[in-house]
Amino acid sequence: MTTLYIVIPCYNEEQVLPITAPMFLKKINDLCAQGLISDESRVMFIDDGSKDDTWKIIQGLTKEDKHFTGIRQSRNRGHQNAVLAGLMEAKDKCDITISIDCDGQDDINAMDDMVRAYLDGCEVVYGVRSERKTDTFFKRFTAEGFYKFLKWMGADVVFNHADYRLISSRVLQEFANFKEVNLFLRGMVPLVGFKSTSVY
Repeated sequence: MTTLYIVIPCYNEEQVLPITAPMFLKKINDLCAQGLISDESRVMFIDDGSKDDTWKIIQGLTKEDKHFTGIRQSRNRGHQNAVLAGLMEAKDKCDITISIDCDGQDDINAMDDMVRAYLDGCEVVYGVRSERKTDTFFKRFTAEGFYKFLKWMGADVVFNHADYRLISSRVLQEFANFKEVNLFLRGMVPLVGFKSTSVY
């Protein structure tokens, strides 16, 4: 059965973690109950050198439930490096990973469709925002401009996709060969070239 690691970068999240961690655990349990993933699946937090009690909270969570695990970076290395550290740590322990931010703003229920898309043969599944109704006009305008500029520059990016995505361990094995220092995962993942789709 498919083993999933949910990879969650954290930086100074002591206020957010107690709220979102139970949501992620519930999602793991729901996916297990549906028979979509194995009970060996985990929620992996990556502490990106937090200055508050984030790591202490992660340690507490790992003692409360076997489905929680965590790694701690020696210093703050930035969001993209924290995501990559989690993916590289997980790649030999699971069949698929789903990276998601800790703040709970992404639709966690899209994970069901992501896992189903993987089981149907997709190795990469992008979580894409279907609308930006809650964003200000300025935010919508600059976001659309950002994606259009990247396309114009030749970057193969998925419109309205951030860092919420499913990646199979097979893709991550290939991804590990990239030696980029200045990371932009949104632009790098499509370069690996495996079958992909999007959920909204």
